[in-house]
Amino acid sequence: MAEVRAWVAALAGALALTLPLPASQAHPPAARATSSAAPVVHTRAGAVRGSERDGYRIFDGIPYAAPPVGALRWTAPRPAAAWSGVLDATRPGSACAQPAGEVPGGSTSEDCLYLNVTAPAGASAGRPRPVIVWLHGGGFTSGAGSSYDAHRMVRGGDVVVVTVNYRLGALGFLGLAGLNGSGTFGLADQQAALRYVRENIGAFGGDARNVTLAGESAGSYAVCAQLASPSAVGLFQRAIMESGPCTGGPARPFAPFSVAPPAAQAAGARLVTAVGCAKASDVPACLRRVPVARLLAAQGADAQPEHGTGLLPRAPAEALASGRTARVPVLVGANHDEGTIWAAGIMAAGTTVTPGNWPRVAWEFVPDPARSGEVVRAYPVGATDGGPVFGAVIGDANYACPTLRTGSLFAAHQRVWRYEFADPDPPRPLPAPPPFPLGATHTTELPYLFDLGGRAREMTVRQHRLADTMIGYWTRFARSGDPNGGGAPRWSHSQVQSLAPDSTGPVRPAPGHHCGLWATMP
Repeated sequence: MAEVRAWVAALAGALALTLPLPASQAHPPAARATSSAAPVVHTRAGAVRGSERDGYRIFDGIPYAAPPVGALRWTAPRPAAAWSGVLDATRPGSACAQPAGEVPGGSTSEDCLYLNVTAPAGASAGRPRPVIVWLHGGGFTSGAGSSYDAHRMVRGGDVVVVTVNYRLGALGFLGLAGLNGSGTFGLADQQAALRYVRENIGAFGGDARNVTLAGESAGSYAVCAQLASPSAVGLFQRAIMESGPCTGGPARPFAPFSVAPPAAQAAGARLVTAVGCAKASDVPACLRRVPVARLLAAQGADAQPEHGTGLLPRAPAEALASGRTARVPVLVGANHDEGTIWAAGIMAAGTTVTPGNWPRVAWEFVPDPARSGEVVRAYPVGATDGGPVFGAVIGDANYACPTLRTGSLFAAHQRVWRYEFADPDPPRPLPAPPPFPLGATHTTELPYLFDLGGRAREMTVRQHRLADTMIGYWTRFARSGDPNGGGAPRWSHSQVQSLAPDSTGPVRPAPGHHCGLWATMP
């Protein structure tokens, strides 16, 4: 699998989700006054002033923890300092340090532990609304909560949505022997944000006793990790996981996964050597003096949380299989064509897939090369369909079938609602035209729930109806643990719900996927 890992690393930047952020990311260093007509909310740390929009309010750049800078680099998140006056919450805080990609130009900021709250107008009065806390994807190396404009979900579902920044890459997931919190700083940040929500969301009109933790891709895997974490117990009451199964592992490297201490510490040792701290008498102190830009240049193209730790004692897959995850209602699914975006990137980088070379390509990318012949027979390549077939292999192995397995394991202990997003022609996830139609590939369900980067994607009337249906499902699940109602097609927890324009409804498990084959692979 070494060649596969190299491909994933080489493509990580090219396949970063295109979510342009607002031009200004920097939160002001001190509170400053804004218009007196803007909404003001009083949190435990101080007052914040946001913005009033058409039917909703948004409060951006609220610090939920102290900046993890200097001696606080690679320590557990600490409470944010209180302030006097009114904090300007009209623009996002800085994105956490990351290479250029989703965040234009990247970021070198460590002062990044901010969250954003979007609430219905008038939500602070009357009955409290359900709360959805959203964890962004990006392979644990990129992304920002402010990329996800949630106003359609807030207005359509009458919920409060919180989007979160958390430490990324080496700054969030450094594995180092003897370092307290090794490999889990980003996960600890997410728990700090959930504690902030529990203590403060009532001021924004949210119900602190009805919190749904949701995420996509790496954000979805982070939800898995929080379900498996003893220190997250009680911080949320429901879970939504999009395109990030709990059963990932290094044999399926296109999906997120966690690693054991030896692997985490080996990666950490490589970073220590690369930045010149290997011979230091105090390695953590040396690392804390290294400039962020140098750390970013030295870190790997992907990052994984570390299990076998205090925060994450077991790998999420192990915890799930043994029934040691939080018993909360779960909504979980994947997209029909998850793998095509990776196949397109690999082919754009020079790999072709033809009937003649398909056995060799399959041998390089199959978890068990000795069984690549079975894969070739199950996924035959014709003269013109090499890319889609290659994408089907990547998608089935890394997403569709592990997601089906994840849902089945959860269903042994709790109520589970399973979906497959299957719009064959969704808004394109990347700006450049792909070499072949991508279908419902990785990330393509997101524009149906959010305005990514603050921009609504162009959709047909049928797709807008699907977006409304999905927002209804997601927010009703957040309200009661059951997505049904609102006149939407009935969703049975015993079946997979296909989400497609004008054809939403139950389908047999893993439609069009070869999950029997992948179930017997490593």
